[in-house]
Amino acid sequence: MKVVIIGGVAAGASTAARLRRLDETAEIILMERGQTISYANCGLPYHLGGTIEDREDLIVMPSEKFKAWFNIDVRTEHDVLEICRDKKLLQIQTPQGRRTETYDKLVIATGASPMGEAFTNDNHPRLSHLWTLADMDRLLVKLGNAKRVIVVGAGFVGLEAAENLRERNLEVTLIQREDQILTTLDKEMTKPLLKEVQHQGIVVHLNTSVDHYTETSTTVTAHLVTGETIEADMVVVATGVKPNSDLAQRCGLACNNRGYIIVNERLQTSDPNIYAAGDVIEVYDPILKGRTTIPLAGPANKQGRIVANNLVGGQSVYRGSFGTSIIKIGSLTAASVGLTERRLAIAGVTYRKLFLHPASHATYYPGASRLSIKVLFADDGTLYGAQIVGKEGVDKRIDTLAQAMRTGLKIQDLAELELAYAPPYGSAKDPVNFIGFIGENILSGLSDVVTPDAIPENAIILDTREAGEYAAGAIPGAINIPLTQLRQRLGELDKTHFYVVHCQVGLRGYLAERILKQHGFKCANLSGGWLTWQMFN
Repeated sequence: MKVVIIGGVAAGASTAARLRRLDETAEIILMERGQTISYANCGLPYHLGGTIEDREDLIVMPSEKFKAWFNIDVRTEHDVLEICRDKKLLQIQTPQGRRTETYDKLVIATGASPMGEAFTNDNHPRLSHLWTLADMDRLLVKLGNAKRVIVVGAGFVGLEAAENLRERNLEVTLIQREDQILTTLDKEMTKPLLKEVQHQGIVVHLNTSVDHYTETSTTVTAHLVTGETIEADMVVVATGVKPNSDLAQRCGLACNNRGYIIVNERLQTSDPNIYAAGDVIEVYDPILKGRTTIPLAGPANKQGRIVANNLVGGQSVYRGSFGTSIIKIGSLTAASVGLTERRLAIAGVTYRKLFLHPASHATYYPGASRLSIKVLFADDGTLYGAQIVGKEGVDKRIDTLAQAMRTGLKIQDLAELELAYAPPYGSAKDPVNFIGFIGENILSGLSDVVTPDAIPENAIILDTREAGEYAAGAIPGAINIPLTQLRQRLGELDKTHFYVVHCQVGLRGYLAERILKQHGFKCANLSGGWLTWQMFN
């Protein structure tokens, strides 16, 4: 069997290595149009900022080592121009000229590219992307004696680029089309992240975009749609990605309306002799049961393994992606899994939501910090998504929630999870357990919650914090009866009114809710308390 793999980074290299482990006799050719295979795209910003000092540390497996370990014919600087499916033939541009190559089975792992045109020293000497190793190398040269840099786009790449350019002591301006940064989270969850970005000294412009650029021999000016102009020495454009599916489309493989290659659960294209994996394909959406695109390194590597299994006759199935992701922003970490509230609303899905703000570990052990958690779920407890922002412990909580979603656990099941506990690492009741406790209370009818964006119009806000907390900041119009005094002061309340009770993070509010309900009052708890209200206001 002769297998040709187009694309030598995450999905392609993973396919090649796994295939060799399964079949020592197969002829495997790995073609990469760049000069390097198997490198860590996700580490590029950190070399730019100096955290990863040695460029070679970004190369997971050099070509020669890959050849030696796996006996694979690695061909860099080989750009596949056409796929002739009827002849099982490839047209290739190599440094030595045009040539052809046959295949028995073909794997397309061509990945994705940044939106917009490719910037080179010829067409836009002061504009650059940060997507490939070659992009990074060019950008490092272009930066030269630069002092001011504009970053366009506040997704993963844009935020990491902005932070690491700031680490180089450059003046950084960040431009974002939307009214928030990091759209993998809902807007209120990004507010502390925006403050952290600004705290780093990065100037942020939201709700605007670049209309065009003008360049001189020494500067570049971004002309915004608002009429404002920003001058800098360099611009890094990180405004999203598109699939590298031209090859697939030209040879007639089925693609969706956004250009992503359509594959079955075995990652086979519409041609049974051609498989595809990585950022270039659409995948199954296990939440909405439809199709989606998840351009992340984790799924790409797993898909490569599945393709290799099936090339040797296996029946491996890719069960879809939940889009679990995480990013460092200054001293904070932000992570998410599943769908945002915005995505659910667009899909027309009804949902519930809750907020909580637990400590990252036992508060009596030094160093505990606050986590802000948002969870979206269905009336039956099905988990739709979760978002977490905090200084520590974010990663293990989002991973736990991701695996709960993968295995079909419902929100109430989280209460029973047995999770590792010692004071430096967590609490006897872990934040994930608390999500389950709260969800169980809501679904059983024991607790009713409202969020700051859905407080009933005629509700009376009852603040159950202590007087000093109330004086330090309160919801306008709220009345203050501390929880410690509530039972004695019930006579001050009117049972004909509806009360929204709250505390700092939700616990005392819940206790007050239970007291009031058992004394005949109508009320609900403000989910996540005062801290959540601040996120919305």
